[in-house]
Amino acid sequence: MVRALQVLVVVILAAYWSVRPAPLPTEVLYGARHAPIQAPVAGTTGDTAADAPPDEAPDPTILTVDWRLLGLLDYRSTSVPPELARLKGRRVRIPGFIVPLEDFQERAKEFLLVPYFGACVHTPPPPPNQMVFVKLAGGPKSLALFDPVWVEGLLEVQRVNSPYGAVSFTMTGKRIVPYRED
Repeated sequence: MVRALQVLVVVILAAYWSVRPAPLPTEVLYGARHAPIQAPVAGTTGDTAADAPPDEAPDPTILTVDWRLLGLLDYRSTSVPPELARLKGRRVRIPGFIVPLEDFQERAKEFLLVPYFGACVHTPPPPPNQMVFVKLAGGPKSLALFDPVWVEGLLEVQRVNSPYGAVSFTMTGKRIVPYRED
């Protein structure tokens, strides 16, 4: 009996360590290298192809947004705090995990971006202010379903109903690259 219990504990620990999420930034970030929000440099758009090489350095005009910043949105009253209002129409990048909207989807034009692995699929979905509905500009792209990614694009506070529940944000995705800490 004791031996069976020990084996069960080892199996549970192995399962936990095999599916725990990769680390994401732990600070609320407002721009490249923790810079405060500033207007983009005149004459630059920061647009790049969705399938640009992942080794490229991030564009300094693209703001890095943390999930805690998105969590400031009161999705019940739809009250948008000033920190989020400043992001309207700005190009941002958000780290997270891709959740396809259809089963066994490795290429898609639309998906959900969530803060942790397995959200919506193996567990109850996160609250609406912790999900982003991404619609990629251009045709369907290959999706990294198990690895963390950076998704870059234009962020809007807009409610969308998905197969996994309500979503508070939409993004026109311009680029997906593998997640790497800067």
